[in-house]
Amino acid sequence: QVQFVESGGGLVHAGGSLRLSCAVSGSIFSIYAMAWYRQAPGKQRELVASITSGGRTNYADSVKGRCTISRDNAQKTVYLQMNRLKPEDTAVYYCNLDSHFWGHGTQVTVSS
Repeated sequence: QVQFVESGGGLVHAGGSLRLSCAVSGSIFSIYAMAWYRQAPGKQRELVASITSGGRTNYADSVKGRCTISRDNAQKTVYLQMNRLKPEDTAVYYCNLDSHFWGHGTQVTVSS
């Protein structure tokens, strides 16, 4: 059974930074692609960033240049560093493993 512990969300002013973490247990973490998704109120869940087992990354256009996804296979953890945050980044952020398994989400709120 795959389990996630997500942390790092919170309330921040526009222009600020947050670092999300997602620790995974119950899986061979290193062989799977990981991703962060987000869902704002009234909107569909959308991909923010992904990282393959080999470290290749992909970003949504809306966060390119402001966010960095990374992973530590020894710690079975994936990170999302978010800088220059905007009010439109406000959402629940979800960790995803191999496009199948989901964390419970962590709230990010950016005030203007």
